[in-house]
Parts: sequence; C-alpha cells; structure tokens
Amino acid sequence: MKVMPFPRLLLVHQKFPDRRIPDVAAEVRKQLSASAFAARLKPGSKVAIGVGSRGIHQIATIVRSVVEYWKDHGMQPFLFPAMGSHGAASAAGQADVLAHYGITEASMGCPMVSQLEVVSLGKTADGIEAFMDRRAYESDGVMLVGRVKWHTDFAGKIESGLLKMMAIGLGKFAGAQRYHAYAYSLGLEHVIRSVARQVLASGKILGGLAILEDAWHNTGKLDAVPVEAMEQREEENLALVKSWMARIPADLDILVLDEIGKNISGAGMDTKVVNRGVNGEYNPWPGIPRFQRIFIRDLSELTYNSAVGLGMADIVTDRLVNRTDWTPTIINSLTANTPAAVRTPIHFATDRECLERISPTVGKLDPAAVTYGWIRNTMELGRLALSENLRAQIEANPLLEIEAAIDFDFDGHNNLISPFQPIEEAAGVH
Repeated sequence: MKVMPFPRLLLVHQKFPDRRIPDVAAEVRKQLSASAFAARLKPGSKVAIGVGSRGIHQIATIVRSVVEYWKDHGMQPFLFPAMGSHGAASAAGQADVLAHYGITEASMGCPMVSQLEVVSLGKTADGIEAFMDRRAYESDGVMLVGRVKWHTDFAGKIESGLLKMMAIGLGKFAGAQRYHAYAYSLGLEHVIRSVARQVLASGKILGGLAILEDAWHNTGKLDAVPVEAMEQREEENLALVKSWMARIPADLDILVLDEIGKNISGAGMDTKVVNRGVNGEYNPWPGIPRFQRIFIRDLSELTYNSAVGLGMADIVTDRLVNRTDWTPTIINSLTANTPAAVRTPIHFATDRECLERISPTVGKLDPAAVTYGWIRNTMELGRLALSENLRAQIEANPLLEIEAAIDFDFDGHNNLISPFQPIEEAAGVH
C-alpha cells in the first residue's frame, strides 16, 4: 500500500501579550481586602465558597487565598462544588474533580461539602424555578470563585462567569437540567440573567472573585465583585477577556488536536477557537478562521474519560473511542441539551490512517496543496504547527515567529509524536 506523503510543518510561536499577575496569592489578598466582603457578616459566620471545575490556572492557590481571607476575619469558611452535571452529576464525582485540581480539605484548610440537595428560591417572571445548593443556602453567606470567559454555545454580553455559576452551578444537577431546557425557547443568556437575579434576590450572595486569563492561560486579572455590581462587572470583564482571546492565525483544511477534555472547555474543545457549533455546525462564528476538517487524537488525562465534544470532530482515533467513559459523557451532553456533541465520528486505528482518510475530503486534488494546523488543545495556542505551504502567510504576520521546521513524525505504530508539552512543562516558550 502506497504511503501518503505529508508536507513539512513549521513550528510557530504566537506573540501574545503576557498579562500574568506576578504574585497571584498577593493579588487575591489585595482584591479581597479592598472588597469589604467580611464587613457584611459577624465574626464566626459560616461562609460557603462555591468553586467551579474548569482548568483554571493556579486555581488551588486562588481558592486557598480566599479561604485564608475569611479565616483571617474570624469566619468559618467551607467549600462546595458549584457545577451542574460535571463529575457525572454525583457528589463524590464533583469532589473528585476539585481534588484533581488540588482543592481538598487538607490542602485548603477548611471543610469540603459536596452534595446534590437543593432548595427552591421561587420562580422567575418566565416561570423558571431557581435552586441553590442546600448547604450553601443554610450558610450565613455565599461567595463564588470562577473564571469569566466566552461560552461555547452562544454569543452575548454575559456568557460564562459568576452569573452562570449562580444559575447553573448553584442549582446543581436539578437546576442545570431545567435551565438548559428553558434556554431552548428563551436563549441561554436570558436564562442565566433571570435565574441569577432570582438567586441574588435570596440575599445569600456576598459577591464573587472573577478570574480573567490571558492568551497564555495565565491569570491576567482578579476582580472582587460586590453583589450589587455583579451583572454590570460581568459584562465589563467578559468584554475585556474577549479582547485577549487567542486564535489560530490562518484558515486551514485540516486541524489536528492532540486532546480534548472537560478541563479544557465545557464543550471539550473551545468552539470559538475551532469554529464549530455544539450541534455540528461548520464555521458558525464570524471573524474567526475557518477549518474544513477536524481530527482529534485523544482525550486529556484530566477529563476523567469524558469525551464531550468528540461529535464536533470529523475523524478521531480508535483509542479515543475505546477509552471514553460514556456515563459522564452522556449525562453532561443530555443535561446541556447537546446530544450531537457526543456523536461518534468515523474512527481508525492509527493517526496516519486518520490523516490519509480525511485529507482527500477537503476538495483539493493535489495533496501538496492541503493546509494543515496542529495544536495540543484549544487552551494552548502560544505554539502551534502549520504546514510549510503557509510560509508566506506566516512570514507576512508580525505576530508570528517561525521556530523550526519539522516533519509529521510517526512512531513505530503509525501514531504521531507530538511536538507539544503542557504549558506548565514548556518553560521559556513565552
């Protein structure tokens, strides 16, 4: 059988601004000290700290500093997972998700309370019943810690952030199911705003710590947001972080991803990086490079074998399909009303076969004209590989720098050898 030739690749460095905060723990203390959150409660009060589940840089450091703030003011903080259906929608699973990010009772110095029972907070004007984690509701006040970023399913002035945590996170699995159902007719932004307002009306929310990350996935801003200003500040923070967003710098025929996972994006891969919709729409987002085919090689080690997002790919490997745990994958997909996102694409035994099978489908008779891009995942775009037939376009872009020329390198089993390391391991690349 004739072996298909592949073009050489150029390893490219993207010159994103580095907005990292030098001392994240100190910045948390500074922000919270200026917030006067503690003045809202009497010493000895029980404070419920809601924490989300995405792959947030230095999340353990941030949460530990929040816990210390409350303890320094004589309060009794405890942590709880503020997530809808993650961790297979089980109390133990959600605690385990946080533990994988270094957030445990021992490391944080306070109790971790993970359970799924909720309290009703009444209904919105649209008839949507709002819920709150029972133990959080029984505390003296609730604070949320979460990242503000764009959402994978829709575009709006409020997408993912503290308000979404207030709605879907605090509502646990019971709330998440209902809210996504209402979003079908009302839109998810409207549901998030209206349910969050219902939660705010409970009087239990003290405020939140908004985390904004730069294009390098570093903590670029921490904002202690008082309860009175949460909606306005959420809009401002989202607009800011969207302006920092990393992108792939060219249209491509074939985009290769080493991995997808829930720790990378709620949709497994960031739809606004790969320009796909969760229902399989091709290139739905304006102003973003267009990709004709997506090849996903494997799952992230931190996704607990949840393969949410594989349905947006055109082709995947047998090993990805075989390692998928369909229980959390299906629970999360059905809760979010996105069954198309977990459809199984065509799949083959090796990376080489996947590439050889998919490359003739992009409408180019000359294999040398097919353009390729290769990234580790959609959260790590500082270094990527682009096929050499894009050299002129790369050299014309002052924000791109060619580091080296490499080949598509296959091992003895015809699987690709990735040139990428996780950001934390790739010291000095930016």
